[in-house]
Amino acid sequence: MAIENPVCLISGAAGGIGRACAERLAREGGRVVAVDRSATGSDDLVDQLGGRSRALFVQADLTNSAEIGRAVGAAVDRFGGIDVLVNCIGVASLTRVPDVTEQEWDTIFSVNLRSVFFLSQHVLTHMVPRRSGTIITISSASAKIGGVAVGPHYSASKAGIICLTKSLALYGAPYGITANCVCPGPTETPMTDAWGDALNREFAARIPLGRYATAAEVAHAVCFLASGDARYVTGEIVDVNGGLVMD
Repeated sequence: MAIENPVCLISGAAGGIGRACAERLAREGGRVVAVDRSATGSDDLVDQLGGRSRALFVQADLTNSAEIGRAVGAAVDRFGGIDVLVNCIGVASLTRVPDVTEQEWDTIFSVNLRSVFFLSQHVLTHMVPRRSGTIITISSASAKIGGVAVGPHYSASKAGIICLTKSLALYGAPYGITANCVCPGPTETPMTDAWGDALNREFAARIPLGRYATAAEVAHAVCFLASGDARYVTGEIVDVNGGLVMD
């Protein structure tokens, strides 16, 4: 890691890619603040991340600004600051163009994009005075190719993540803060499990490597971007998609 015992705040950490990132960063020596709307299994997660001296779970709805402030404050109160922010929060929808409602559009954007910006904004207020920090966002291959399986509102929100990451990189650079984005293709998570076997088989057949990523494989890329090896990398979009998108 870039520094010894970094404090890593991870949103959407209760499952899927977020949990895999929490586990990997903990193995690398990070002290982890896991934030999620669901507290199911939180005690087991804290134990797995090294116990209460090394990990903290905060139940929070990050679409609410007050809850964002409470989560960030809890991390700073416990560990004294935040060195790494990993924005893994996200929800998907398979709703097609003709059927997307205004309410569903707003919900997807509130979770997938709005919460990421305002969480990053809150964390930056602690990183800027220290003149160091790393922000990592999770976008999607659909941000580059549109919604092959997922809906247009999901793809658009994830495309927004890419541009947001570049804006954060430009803002943070004078303070020694980096911001980078990971774009996974379809990944073995509860989210894709809900798509059903038929759709997953069809989509996997389109991937040159012939399978979905594991959440741990996405976490490998996140860990690299959080490490000292990526100290001079900022504003970058890292694809982890088995060749589904090659650019």
